[in-house]
Amino acid sequence: MADPDPPGLALGAAAGWLSARGLVDGPLTAELVAGGRSNLTYLLSSDAGRLVLRRPPLGHVLATAHDMAREHRVLSALHGTAVPVPRPLALCADETVIGAPFYVMTFADGLIVRTRADGAALPADGRRAVVLAMMSTLADLHAVDPAAVGLGDFGRPEGFLARQVRRWGAQLDASRSRDLPGVDELRSRLAATVPVSPPGAAIVHGDYRLDNLVVGPPAAPDAYGVRAVLDWEMATLGDPLADLGLLVAYWEGLGRLPGSAVAALGPAAGMPEGAVLVAEYARRSGRDVATLPWCVALGYFKIAVILEGIHYRFVQGRTVGPGFDRIGDAVPALVALGLAALP
Repeated sequence: MADPDPPGLALGAAAGWLSARGLVDGPLTAELVAGGRSNLTYLLSSDAGRLVLRRPPLGHVLATAHDMAREHRVLSALHGTAVPVPRPLALCADETVIGAPFYVMTFADGLIVRTRADGAALPADGRRAVVLAMMSTLADLHAVDPAAVGLGDFGRPEGFLARQVRRWGAQLDASRSRDLPGVDELRSRLAATVPVSPPGAAIVHGDYRLDNLVVGPPAAPDAYGVRAVLDWEMATLGDPLADLGLLVAYWEGLGRLPGSAVAALGPAAGMPEGAVLVAEYARRSGRDVATLPWCVALGYFKIAVILEGIHYRFVQGRTVGPGFDRIGDAVPALVALGLAALP
């Protein structure tokens, strides 16, 4: 049964705000979903149906990483394009309502393949179909003209990759609570070997992976389409191969780590090899993927920093939900993989 007032959500205040805008009807219940490891996500239920509310995490929040207005804006821009996203319904910038800014969007019904067990439960043809749909949707995202959907000023694509190294390096410094051998070498080598990005900016999701997608089987039982792309908190304009590199790092890195608290989907879950993902993206997008190895190394660095930030919040006692005590265990292996991936 859903907690009537889950951590991080003043349910009564939220109900009043939403009722005044005609978004809920009758008693409102809320359930924290997806563990709250980044932005907190709640499933809201009332007589009017189901909605989803997003707010920043509790405690240690890195600047610009949890901007609700920014996430709401990119959803608004992409709704109605070839990229399936939930429809944003309302944005509340007033922190006094529930203690933080938040926004509400439609609920995307379908399957989230979140764990290795979820992946293994799919039929073999279904696993391949999910992967091909995932790559097709990523190619569709990168084909969207940012200016045509009102996102021409959403980021600064010039120098994007170099800024990514600096940004995640700064976030690492803001989350340091222990010694991490090799992490500073990885940062310096990335900074010294930044590749030249292709002309023209793309909308970059920033955390594109299978468990950030809602999928659902269409009429054919062995085929799965993407119904919604979730978690746009890191979206910006930049080099599209940053998305592909991060996905491969999750898939071939965390996707192969044994016994990790953050084991990702990948070949260890019976999914296709990372080379299949890359080949399908290249085919669907028509893009040159020659600089992908550097982007994969950046992906490992980024994941390491994200997990180290979560570990930092755990050390501070500011995480919500179970499973945080072993998050930091994967970071040293990710640093080593990042160094090995550099060309």
